[in-house]
Amino acid sequence: MNTLQAFALALIEGITEFLPISSTGHMIIASSFFGIAHEDFTKLFTIVIQLGAILSVVVLYFKRFFQSFDFYIKLCIAFIPAVIFGLLFSKKIDALLENPITVAFSLLLGGILLLKVDEWFSESKNTEITYPTAFKIGLFQCLAMIPGVSRSGASIVGGMTQKLNRTAAAEFSFFLAVPTMLGATVKKCYDFYKAGYVLNAQEINLLILGNIVAFIVALLAIKSFIGFLTKHGFKWFGYYRIAIGIALLLIHFFIHPLTII
Repeated sequence: MNTLQAFALALIEGITEFLPISSTGHMIIASSFFGIAHEDFTKLFTIVIQLGAILSVVVLYFKRFFQSFDFYIKLCIAFIPAVIFGLLFSKKIDALLENPITVAFSLLLGGILLLKVDEWFSESKNTEITYPTAFKIGLFQCLAMIPGVSRSGASIVGGMTQKLNRTAAAEFSFFLAVPTMLGATVKKCYDFYKAGYVLNAQEINLLILGNIVAFIVALLAIKSFIGFLTKHGFKWFGYYRIAIGIALLLIHFFIHPLTII
């Protein structure tokens, strides 16, 4: 991985992490086109730079993270399903991460669903998140273990099924990203450490660059997303996902087979 590729991947991470379009899917697609997806460092890089995106949430909502102890209980409850499913199906998840076609179909099907979300759930004024609501949102988040299924999209829709309004559902999705992504990063780093992987000076510099870029871009993306979602809903994200999904399938079957193995 070179500096330009690291910058591009971090830019994609910052833009897509909190939008309902699947950051993991876009990272797989981009690294596949760069021809570096099979590299061990790329797999580590795409996870570790999530820390930059996490930090953007903490900075933007700093006061909310100190509002009450109950806030952390709800985050823990919502985080539990991801821990359980992640430990049970980690090998299957890793296998799916190596299949861009899974990403393409997930983007396409998810896009079709997003076109209907605004019709299925009328805008609510409810902002209260109970313990059962938090747990159910956590269950929805587990759908994002399938590459191409957006973590933010799944958790936001999960909140809307519990009659939360779009803003409250989106913000809780952002908060839930902190323990979820932090946990995934720690686990991935531990796996690499256990396997004897040692970072060199260039790789450390790329990780620093990636986190800085992801942090700055995610700050802007979060601010823009809340306003856009409140005003326009999910349909444009749905159209985008469908377009990208179809494009990937056309490229794979008619131009050049996509592979990251």
